[in-house]
Amino acid sequence: MDTNFTVNNVSTFTYHLLIKWGVSEDIATHLNTLFLLITAVIITYAVQYFVRRTLRIALIRITKRKRAPFFHYLLQNRFPHFLALVAPLIVIKWSIPIIFTDFPAAIKPLNILSDIFMVFVVIWMIMSLFRAGGDSLRVKSSFKEKPIDSYLQIIRIILFLIGAVVIFSTLTGKSPVAFFTAMGALSAVLLLMFKDTIMGFVASIQVSSNDMVRIGDWITMPKYGADGDVVQINLTTVKVQNFDKTITTIPTYSLISDSFQNWRGMQEFGGRRIKRALYIRQSSIRFIKPEEIDTFKQIQSLKGYIEHRQRDIDKSNARNTVDKSLLINGRNLTNAGLFRKYIDNYLASHSGLNKGMTMMVRQLAPTATGLPIEIYSFAGTTKWVEYEHIMSDIFDHIIASAPYFDLQIYEMEGVIPAPDVS
Repeated sequence: MDTNFTVNNVSTFTYHLLIKWGVSEDIATHLNTLFLLITAVIITYAVQYFVRRTLRIALIRITKRKRAPFFHYLLQNRFPHFLALVAPLIVIKWSIPIIFTDFPAAIKPLNILSDIFMVFVVIWMIMSLFRAGGDSLRVKSSFKEKPIDSYLQIIRIILFLIGAVVIFSTLTGKSPVAFFTAMGALSAVLLLMFKDTIMGFVASIQVSSNDMVRIGDWITMPKYGADGDVVQINLTTVKVQNFDKTITTIPTYSLISDSFQNWRGMQEFGGRRIKRALYIRQSSIRFIKPEEIDTFKQIQSLKGYIEHRQRDIDKSNARNTVDKSLLINGRNLTNAGLFRKYIDNYLASHSGLNKGMTMMVRQLAPTATGLPIEIYSFAGTTKWVEYEHIMSDIFDHIIASAPYFDLQIYEMEGVIPAPDVS
């Protein structure tokens, strides 16, 4: 027998060997096929293991020598594994006619299956390369906030579309043009099936091009119960990690169809707004009596203001010959006015506030619960805990100061009694 094996020689050799060992022809045919199949599986696994191991070692050495993060991410995304599948697929393709020489009807379907699997292997390989590229870009500061996952999903869809065309051509033996002709008739159904994907694709482009949201942005979207940091942006969803550590998933398209609040501007500017009012009981607001002026001058931050303001008031009243037997006549200082000026001075000297941003104390329209005195300023930090400490410190002091001006803070159950400050 010729030892230069062709496809038929290999199968014939093993078949005749079984016959020689006393196996019947019918059983020998099946045993021959099974033996060849097991041999092919062992060889395929050995080839795949050897190639994968070799590629993995090569990439590890390249990574250590070049210190290029891209090769490290190739390992993480299993590129050696997918590339190593090409070699055993070649072995499988070559061995199919040998294994199934006695079952010729199975050869063509198995060849088609191997071709289809090869398409998937190529797609997995290419996607592994793109994922490794995406991971290496994420560590760069210029790409940290970009929705790279959205782009990767678009690439994945395109690759699988191309793969579907190739598989269609392999199964039917027709050109890719026939595939697109068939898809034209199903376009309405496909548009309905992939409506969210298409809308997400459009939204991802708009979100990225208009710089509406970046990874790491703090956004608030009450409609979806989202209040936290954006941790992922992909083709169809945006993941937000709320401050209670829960995850809210928002459709990407909602970012352009619904309103949301992005706190990035506040974080970049370096100050977080404080906008809160306390309510003064209106019946406690009154004019300052002349004999009380010296008492209020004891408040250090108001002494200069009171002296300057009182001189202006006295000149105005003298010029207009005002009868001061009643306090209501002419101009007068009020305890609420002094209180507002005191808060102004206190805020101006507070180390926790950003002095370069708007800072004011204003009086809002009276309400049924009192006269609102609103503090409008900006903390000198955007860190949540520090911001809350600064705001609490300010209002603790202001509320404790109100009784020194003979003012009462409104409370539903009653009022705060003024302490003895004499």
